[in-house]
Amino acid sequence: MKIGLAQINSTVGDLAGNARKIIDSCRALERQGAEIILTPELVLTGYPPQDLLFQSDFVPASLRMLEEIHSATDSAAWIVGCVQWNSSPEGKPLFNAAAVLERGKPIHWIFKTLLPTYDVFNEARYFHPGPRPAPVEIHGRLFGITICEDVWTPEYLPRPLYGCDPVEILVKAGAEAILNLSASPFQIGKPARRIEMLRSQAQKNRIPFYYCNAIGGNDQLVFDGHSLAIAADGQLLKSGPGFVEASLLVENTPCTEPESATDMDDLRSALVLGLRDYAAKCGFRTAVLGLSGGIDSAVTACIAVEALGADKVTGIAMPSPYSSTHSLEDAAALAHNLGITYHTIPIADSFETFKKQMRPVFEGLSEDTTEENMQARLRGLTLMSLSNKFGHLLLTTGNKSELAVGYCTLYGDMCGGLAVISDVPKTMVYALAEFLNRDTEIIPRRTIDKPPSAELRHDQTDQDTLPPYETLDAILRLYVEENLGVDAIVAQGFDAKTVHWVTRKVDFNEYKREQAAPGLRVTSRAFGIGRRMPIAQRFLRA
Repeated sequence: MKIGLAQINSTVGDLAGNARKIIDSCRALERQGAEIILTPELVLTGYPPQDLLFQSDFVPASLRMLEEIHSATDSAAWIVGCVQWNSSPEGKPLFNAAAVLERGKPIHWIFKTLLPTYDVFNEARYFHPGPRPAPVEIHGRLFGITICEDVWTPEYLPRPLYGCDPVEILVKAGAEAILNLSASPFQIGKPARRIEMLRSQAQKNRIPFYYCNAIGGNDQLVFDGHSLAIAADGQLLKSGPGFVEASLLVENTPCTEPESATDMDDLRSALVLGLRDYAAKCGFRTAVLGLSGGIDSAVTACIAVEALGADKVTGIAMPSPYSSTHSLEDAAALAHNLGITYHTIPIADSFETFKKQMRPVFEGLSEDTTEENMQARLRGLTLMSLSNKFGHLLLTTGNKSELAVGYCTLYGDMCGGLAVISDVPKTMVYALAEFLNRDTEIIPRRTIDKPPSAELRHDQTDQDTLPPYETLDAILRLYVEENLGVDAIVAQGFDAKTVHWVTRKVDFNEYKREQAAPGLRVTSRAFGIGRRMPIAQRFLRA
């Protein structure tokens, strides 16, 4: 039996637009001979729909749209990710559902059994767990239809979370193949882990798996696609592309194992897709960002050009009295290499004027971080003015390391609509810069080689304030992503004083991150949707 995988990029809430994509993709696969067509999880509503599900008219509108999709079916069975009411008076009001649509037949409903409520997932807020799963007969054969988490085994989850195994239940009930609708968000290394997990499932249960994943950026999450089919013996039958829409026809003959993308290639693709979709789905056509001559703004500018096009990106240099000549030269060279619009708007006069205004109040006090932050805030004012006047999406350029310890200025360099690299640690920013320069020098070599500096006072470097980034990033990974406490991190060989300093900075600066622009998630745990910490708290660390 030929099975189609419709790897679709949905927009959350765009029911009509998503329905058009579903119909077009499914009809195209039907023309190729597909007899069953699989779409991603919640493809009709977009994933995650979040509290749109509580709007009184949203679910009824989505079900009406599902009927329109049903009326468009022809010879194949279309399996569409959607939502359905829980008719029981108990439990959450909705099911995360898959609708089996066949011409002339009533809709057959499948409900997701395992509802993730960890990391970026919060499905138990909206959905009720489905009943014990049972195979569905389609074209005379029995299929086990599952939704995303239903196929993830305990060894690939943070810990064993569920008391049942839907795949095992379906196999014992006679399912001949497992069909999975998924919306599995990207993080570095996850595509390879998914293949490993699905291959293990297929071999353990001696049954083929057909897996259709979403692609696209929806707010902070990026979905990478990589839909695939695996035979019962673990051989790859079909491997879909990453980070682009695709319609895949599986003909049940082994295919060549694709060459795996590097982590840096996947990271670049995820950031480009996340930015492109965030801009398009929010109605932005152009972007603006500050170009300091430093590595963070350089990498962000490269991503922006690939996502939007050079003619849609504007870079702004905003020199202060402490800006070095080489930084301005590097910013101009980068803009030239990328072919973007570039302006220089000095803030030195504004800075002096503002200091003069504050002099009566600050009399007798020496200059400190207050004056440093004034410069950052004047730059934020400048960029926001350009955003307002021209309708640009303002991109912030801060990285994860800076955001973690608060090495950033609220209402200054944190101003913006999207924080493109806020989940990319500084050491990874350097690796990404080298990757972007792999064929030709786009980012000036000096930008990569020089010591990083905010240039808010004379002869300033980041390491005047911060530990070396290799050390800082290693501690942050253990503390933020792996949730290790101070003693456990110190036990791994890190200096105790440094660990205390880093962890206290992370805790103290939660209030800044609560006010930061949304950022694109690419690691196992990002600030924002996947990490919820109190601001006012007194957990004292040893």
